[in-house]
Amino acid sequence: MKIAIYGRTVEKEHANFLEKLFKKLHQMKATVYVHHKFYETISTVYRPDTSFTVFRSRREIDGPVDMLFSLGGDGTILDTVNYVGKSEIPILGINLGRLGFLASISMDEIEEVLKHINKKKYSIESRSLICVNSENDIFGKYNFGLNEFSVLKKDTSSMLVIHTYINDEFVNSYWSDGLIIATPTGSTAYSLSCGGPIIVPGTDVFVINPIAPHNLNVRPIIVPDNVTIKLKIEGREEKYLASIDARSKAVNAGDWLTIKKAPFSINLVKLEGQSFYKTIRHKLFWGFDKRN
Repeated sequence: MKIAIYGRTVEKEHANFLEKLFKKLHQMKATVYVHHKFYETISTVYRPDTSFTVFRSRREIDGPVDMLFSLGGDGTILDTVNYVGKSEIPILGINLGRLGFLASISMDEIEEVLKHINKKKYSIESRSLICVNSENDIFGKYNFGLNEFSVLKKDTSSMLVIHTYINDEFVNSYWSDGLIIATPTGSTAYSLSCGGPIIVPGTDVFVINPIAPHNLNVRPIIVPDNVTIKLKIEGREEKYLASIDARSKAVNAGDWLTIKKAPFSINLVKLEGQSFYKTIRHKLFWGFDKRN
């Protein structure tokens, strides 16, 4: 098996975990590739004494690699999605941080997880992405995201007016602090904190969710993900923020934004025994009741 390792940062307390990870991969006789920037980071706390290859671009792992380990938190997963792009390399998220909803594997579980992987006791789960096009092409080739696209006010407390169309039919003008358009994966992220519904991954929908709407009768709406959503924003300021996952850009008021489902998807590794319902119960305390 060929495994690539990608991440952003590590701390001194992660040294024992890294040592265990590299040694177990060596025992599995896995071919290991480590992203060059991440290797520079981990070498400050731990220097692997097993063989591996340092890679500098996705092209070097696109094809020969069976799986990519994303070491960090959910933010690192989103970075990894951006890095993997259209290659469809399966991603396994290993949590080095706190909540770890997408990166749900804890450091304590790594030995058991590697046993499952070595015995191929896992499946690949496809997750849809959201794609955004703008008049000035502000996001360039990285115009896709796993969680959500959102528009937000930038430098003022005054509300935005967000004119929203679906397949060129007018839907609503949202008077609010912003608007979120979330994928099923992103329904448990920013959208959830703004009162949006939890949606099971694999459901072919988007959630359109206003942020702090001025009208109390405005609520989130679920629409099919095969539609084209267009937004035009008005406000007192000349610019506002457009964000895909954690990447934000300033956009001119009056510019049109077009949101669609991306033409490709991301593959996440799902271990035997894992389920979305188990994750929301354990990570989000969904349905928690001490009477149970």
